[in-house]
Amino acid sequence: MKQFMKILGICALPLTLTAPQMAAADGATNAKFSVAIRGITAGTLTVKGSESGGSYKASGVLQSGGLVGLVAKVKYTATSSGRIKGSSFSPARYDEKADTGKRKSSSSMTYKGGVPSVSDYQPSPNGVKPSTQKGTVDPMTALYAAFRDVNKDEVCKLDVKMYDGKRRSQVKLSTPRAEGDMIKCDGEYRRLAGFSAEDMAEKSRFPFNLFYAKTADGRYRVEKVVTHTLYGNAVMKRK
Repeated sequence: MKQFMKILGICALPLTLTAPQMAAADGATNAKFSVAIRGITAGTLTVKGSESGGSYKASGVLQSGGLVGLVAKVKYTATSSGRIKGSSFSPARYDEKADTGKRKSSSSMTYKGGVPSVSDYQPSPNGVKPSTQKGTVDPMTALYAAFRDVNKDEVCKLDVKMYDGKRRSQVKLSTPRAEGDMIKCDGEYRRLAGFSAEDMAEKSRFPFNLFYAKTADGRYRVEKVVTHTLYGNAVMKRK
C-alpha cells in the first residue's frame, strides 16, 4: 500500500507534473482526473485556477480513492497565487495541507524577489536551502501551469525548475506529435537535489507522456497522462 501511495504522488508531481507557457491573459481552469496504477483505481486529482490582470490563483486536491482509498485515506490540498508576465509565473505565496489518516501537517512558502521562504524550514543533511532557490516555482503553480488550457503553439512547451521547500526538481515537455485526434508530448520529471541517496539510486528520472485534445473554442487541454514508474504505469484520465 505504501508503494501505491508513493506512485499516486509521483503521478501528479511530475506535472508536478510544472510551469509555465501561458495562453490567454485571462482565463479559468477546472479539471478533474482519475488516477489508476496498473489498472487499479488509486484516487483523483483536481486542479482549478484563474487569471486576471496579470495575476493568477490556483488550487488543487490529490486524494486516495477506489481500492487504495478503502485501505488508506490520504488527502493533499494546495493553493498558490502570484503574478504573470509574458510566459512565466512569479509565485507570491504557496500553502499546502496533508492528511495521511494518521497525521496532519501544513506548510507554506512566500516569495520576495523570486526567492522562497519556508514557514517551517528545518535544515537536514539532504535538504536544499530556500535562499538558493531563486527563480523556482512552487508545486501548485507548476501543476496548474501543466494542466491549464493552452493555445496550439504552446502545447508541449515546458521546462521549469520546481522547489517544494526541501527538494529541487525539473520538468520538461517536448516533441509534440499527432496521435489519433490528440497531440502527444514526451515528458521527463528529474530529481535534482535534496533527495536521499536511496531515492537517487532507486531512480532519478521519470519519463511520462502528456496527451492534449482540442476544445470547442480551438484551444487545447490535457486529457490524459501516462507516467512510467518502478511499479508499472500510472494513468491519469480527465473526467
